[in-house]
Amino acid sequence: MPRPAPTIAKSCYLCESKVNYVDYKDTQFLRRFMSPHAKILGRKRTGSCQKHQKLITRALKHARHMALLPFVPTTG
Repeated sequence: MPRPAPTIAKSCYLCESKVNYVDYKDTQFLRRFMSPHAKILGRKRTGSCQKHQKLITRALKHARHMALLPFVPTTG
């Protein structure tokens, strides 16, 4: 039985940039962590660590409540 291909570990972008706070008003940055269907992407997909994933999730939810980001995708 063949072995699965080795996976390359993604490093956390926020750890590399030494970011301590995720601003909910920076919508362009937060869109990197959302799918086209306006869902929050998981840690495996984005490569972020648990600490920063929690900050990202909290900022995305805050931005949604402030109407800076959509809850659902806009239809064309």
